[in-house]
Amino acid sequence: MSAAALVREPLLVFDATVLHHFALADRLDVLADLVAGERAATTAVVLDEIRANSQREPALTAALSLGWVDVIALDTILEVRSFSAWVRRIGAGRRDLGEATVFAAAEIHGGTAVTDDRAATKVGRAYGLEVHGTIWLLADRCRSGRLTEVNAGAIVDALRETQHRLPCTGAEFPSYVRKAGLLPPPNSHIPNPARSHTDAPARAHD
Repeated sequence: MSAAALVREPLLVFDATVLHHFALADRLDVLADLVAGERAATTAVVLDEIRANSQREPALTAALSLGWVDVIALDTILEVRSFSAWVRRIGAGRRDLGEATVFAAAEIHGGTAVTDDRAATKVGRAYGLEVHGTIWLLADRCRSGRLTEVNAGAIVDALRETQHRLPCTGAEFPSYVRKAGLLPPPNSHIPNPARSHTDAPARAHD
């Protein structure tokens, strides 16, 4: 096996809160651009939660069949054991089960759980799991030069219009992420982003 084959592809495992609000904001295409070059995944339980909510919010159906999002089955012994452990830590409510599957998938497959549920994030980090949210993802893309802060702020505002409880507004995004240590000071060099449709103004807590 080559050395390249041994390098694990970066994995982001999304929970329902993130996919839910990007779908309602009609920004799933933007999310796809943001994760390009990395493996994006979720779980069947998360999709079941979104499917149930789509009965009253039809726009959510767009999140149910994304070709760029893998569905991790969680059907091996290690995965099932990990899921059971996270259920004990997080809880067994419907939303809790979704978070538990995401955390188990991220833990077993060496990925990063992406959720905007602050309570679940706190639990995950307490047990050593790498857990981040939408603001972290946007800041990371700004830091790499793939997204401008202006367009990141537009995405934040679009998500907030769907009642997504993000910790800052679009205008507050630059100062918030710097205060949180997610971006360097303004005078530090950040690469200019390559132009993509995430830059279009119309497309608009860690």
